[in-house]
Amino acid sequence: VQLQASGGGLVQPGGSLRLSCAASGRIFRITDMGWYRQAPGKQRGSVASMTSGGGTNYEDSVKGRFTIYRDYAKNTVTLQMNSLKPEDTAVYYCNAAIRSVLGGRVHDYWGQGTQVTVSS
Repeated sequence: VQLQASGGGLVQPGGSLRLSCAASGRIFRITDMGWYRQAPGKQRGSVASMTSGGGTNYEDSVKGRFTIYRDYAKNTVTLQMNSLKPEDTAVYYCNAAIRSVLGGRVHDYWGQGTQVTVSS
């Protein structure tokens, strides 16, 4: 199983970016799928996640600004980031909890990090 992330880059404060992540390989079912971020000198933390049933969870500082989407057929997750602030600067990581076979265990997978820099 692989997670391939795309998007990110440099944007001015108040701007928008979109991050996308696609899971591929031996996948029976993806339960939770979402995004984490890690700023320099800080621990990695959850930004947004979505369950297989469509439930969402957002970190408090991004509520109302970020929106997470999933395409269940394509095994993708997208994070639309609006009204970006300098404090959103971090490396963003895609995460997915995946069951590869019927009855198998759920394993956590991570995509490669993608840099988001918010600066004027």
